[in-house]
Amino acid sequence: MSIKWTPDLSVGVDHIDDQHKIWFEKANELFEAGKERRAQEYINTMIDFLDEYTKKHFKDEEAYMEEIDYPELDAQKRAHASFIERLAKLKKDFNESGGNLLVIMDANKIVLDWLLNHIRSMDKKIGEYVKGMGN
Repeated sequence: MSIKWTPDLSVGVDHIDDQHKIWFEKANELFEAGKERRAQEYINTMIDFLDEYTKKHFKDEEAYMEEIDYPELDAQKRAHASFIERLAKLKKDFNESGGNLLVIMDANKIVLDWLLNHIRSMDKKIGEYVKGMGN
């Protein structure tokens, strides 16, 4: 199952949308690597990149929400922290399983569901809030 960013996932804030697009691209590369049974080291490198990129994206997104006095910032921070924990667990599970690719395939669904639901239910509200500000 590949995951692709589609226009209906647009938040309406360019720098957030651009980062989401890269996130989808990298997540997809990770899952493709799992399907292709790439080496454990390669998959670990991908997980590390995804982890770092996710942290950077969340930090940027939260800074932007602070800048615009976004009312649901705390809920966003909690959701972000929860997802970062999930990624850490994915890496741990993958390594503890000796690089079991089923862990990556299961993660595909978890990550995809979280990402789509988070963007649709939470991030889109940022764009709506910005529009309401009259920008």
